Amino acid sequence: MTMAASASGLSVLKGIRGMLLDLSGTLHIDNVVTPNAVEALRRLRNAGIKIRFVTNSTKTSDERLYSKLTGLGFELDRSEIFTSLGAAKALVRANGYRPLLLLEDEALEQFTDIDQSKPHTAVVVGLAPSKFDYQHMDLAFHTLLNGADLVGIHKAKYYAREQNRLAMGPGGFVAALEYAADKKATLVGKPMKQFYELALKDMDMLETPEMVAMVGDDVLADLGGGAHELGLVRLLVRTGKYRPGDETKQQVQLQPDGVFDTFAAIVEAVVSR
Repeated sequence: MTMAASASGLSVLKGIRGMLLDLSGTLHIDNVVTPNAVEALRRLRNAGIKIRFVTNSTKTSDERLYSKLTGLGFELDRSEIFTSLGAAKALVRANGYRPLLLLEDEALEQFTDIDQSKPHTAVVVGLAPSKFDYQHMDLAFHTLLNGADLVGIHKAKYYAREQNRLAMGPGGFVAALEYAADKKATLVGKPMKQFYELALKDMDMLETPEMVAMVGDDVLADLGGGAHELGLVRLLVRTGKYRPGDETKQQVQLQPDGVFDTFAAIVEAVVSR
């Protein structure tokens, strides 16, 4: 069986006119495309559904991400991609921050035009495995003690790597800095309401969120928070970081409107209705 949903969840698929699509774990896992995802995306476009890609990917720059997706065979425009990394840069610029950036080198490329001189006025934390050692974390800690603000690009607990193996996300490291420095992080990516609103506004669907589906593999980071607050149709896929029983976790206050085996199965259900 490819799908599970309530009767109301099934009926709400009829009204979908737009989709916000998670990337890693939903359309691809590392360098492997999820089953039939490329063709499914093409079918969605042919059906006239508006599409935007919303991702918390922070290990690489937006340009590198776009090149990766097109290299995997996906047909998309660069302007359709909304990343938490881009949102973090916009926040840094709007606040005039001189940030200490805990990011991978490929992500740092996106901040070359940002003043990063000392004294730093913000610590920005993304998914940066090579920077999550004691030396870097202690530097971030002391920067926060000296008055800098803490910005968490997102707070995911984990993500799916090659062969669908789970790996620790940045959430635990953001939480460690919050605890040590007694400072609350400002979060900018999914599932923050403002992040989804950027994509909805670009789709001219900010006033009709009930006609937009959010599709992802993380019932909390993709389908919780702002997705719920805005009234998006929330569809969970059983790929990527999904594990059996995710949708019934204690932290999940409202079950997804539908649970599907793959992104392609969602497209089949939407297009066929």
